[in-house]
Amino acid sequence: MIVRIMGEGQLRVADGHFAELNTLDDKLLAEMESGDAEGFRRTLGALLEAVRRLGEPLPDDALEPSELILPGPDAGLDEVRGMLGDDGLIPG
Repeated sequence: MIVRIMGEGQLRVADGHFAELNTLDDKLLAEMESGDAEGFRRTLGALLEAVRRLGEPLPDDALEPSELILPGPDAGLDEVRGMLGDDGLIPG
């Protein structure tokens, strides 16, 4: 799956890694719902770091359609709320 981190670029992430990413996404969603801004910031950073660690960066000139778009590391609670689907940032 092609994942875009806003403001950074695209990475190809194997489907087998999505269980780990969904665990972080579920935690992020819970922290957003409870208003835990510090936990949200920490977990968003962990989610993005996991995508970077598990994914293979695509060249800057690649024009692949992104199947999943994640906020950048500086995104705020309100911005991320606007990106959420029923299952969080990452579809179940």
